[in-house]
Amino acid sequence: MPTSPLRRVGAGLGVAVVTALAIVVATPPSGVAASSAAHSAAARDAAAWLAGEYADGVLPGPFGGADWGLTIDGMLALAATGVDPSTRQAATAQIAANVRSYNSYDDWGIEGFTDGGATAKLLYAASAAGADPTDFGGWDLRAETLALVSGAHTGHQHGRITSRTTDESGQDPSNTFDQSFAVLGLARSGGAPQETVDFLVRQQCAAGGFRLYPDAAGAPSPSCDAESNATLDVDSTAMAVQALLAAGADDAAGRGVDWLVAQQRADGSFGGSGPTSGANSNSTGLAGQALAAAGRDTEATRAAQALAALQLTGANGGAATADAGAIAYDTGALTEAVDEGITDNLRDQWRRATAQALLGLAQVPLGRIGLDPPPTGGPTPSTSASPTPTGSPAPSASPTPSASPSDTPTAGPTPSDTPSTPVATPTVSTSPVAGGPGRLPTTGVAIGGYVLTALLLVGGGAVLLVLGRRRAT
Repeated sequence: MPTSPLRRVGAGLGVAVVTALAIVVATPPSGVAASSAAHSAAARDAAAWLAGEYADGVLPGPFGGADWGLTIDGMLALAATGVDPSTRQAATAQIAANVRSYNSYDDWGIEGFTDGGATAKLLYAASAAGADPTDFGGWDLRAETLALVSGAHTGHQHGRITSRTTDESGQDPSNTFDQSFAVLGLARSGGAPQETVDFLVRQQCAAGGFRLYPDAAGAPSPSCDAESNATLDVDSTAMAVQALLAAGADDAAGRGVDWLVAQQRADGSFGGSGPTSGANSNSTGLAGQALAAAGRDTEATRAAQALAALQLTGANGGAATADAGAIAYDTGALTEAVDEGITDNLRDQWRRATAQALLGLAQVPLGRIGLDPPPTGGPTPSTSASPTPTGSPAPSASPTPSASPSDTPTAGPTPSDTPSTPVATPTVSTSPVAGGPGRLPTTGVAIGGYVLTALLLVGGGAVLLVLGRRRAT
């Protein structure tokens, strides 16, 4: 008996449904490069080691006392991997309780100074931790950051994050790291003003890389290309690329990524500039994270392999086996630790190297930390908790001041950050910030459209089949 047209349509739709579902299953991940299972596990091992270095929610500096910039770096590493939520929450609460210990000289008796870069980094950290950046330890960090952005009257400096200085504090010029944190923090807390993005783009040279300092010969320089022989820096470029992706400046970010790829060494590693020009895990971690953010899977994986080669494990640790999980700054530091263990005078370098390097293993972009589930190479473990802080432990005892509040571009043995004078218990929001970032890279497969199409096809096919049967009857 001849088949009715409607039945033929229904049969065709059934085939289409099967085909659509097959496409959904077979479609590879797009966007951010996914960390492999082995590299995700290595990142979690590194984060677990770093969590063990915290004391009462604080990471110490090289001479003792709280190092707030390093404490933030560690908190971000824990958030990116989902490791040890209780330590991450304690760190978030401590950071919120000591905002002015980090972004001012108040603890040194110099009042009126506010560090622009530190304020921007605090804004980003609060957003990444799932706290309310408009009420973080009683501070509206978004408003504070916007107040430190140079206005239109400053000409080519318009949009630059700056410090509020005094005669006593002296000049404190910001750098490209600071600007990147400003764009990231503002993008994640309601939107980055275009002038902040434009100023960051002006730090990019025609070659694609970014300079670290927006000043030349002791004065503000209009742009990277306006500075003769500008030094392009891998670390600054990696930070800028991630900030620009968060703000939706894809063209400039793409040029930066192309420059980074050209700087990658045969073994997958990267070096910085100046004293950090040799291959090191800090530069490799930041560059690998930026490559992953841009979806450059092959190059990001090569960077992760170079980082894994610098990690202490139970098998290769030698005298440093007890510190398995930690990541060395370079091959020399790894060899020394295997032979002699991690000595007290070098432990600070290992903390800084591990905090940045593991981000290149986890491959969660700065624009997505706290928003996407931590990568595992498989199902998300049940032990991973929400990035939202829930506790507010009491601040730790006050250490002795030792250094400046500005972070160094790479986490090496150089001391940084102002130590703490504890203040009141912080107010930490337990709800995400309203509004959202700009166009951000996403992790995993965007299958919503495929699923919707498949469901529509299934539903349409069922209806037509029923109608076909009725007509045949």
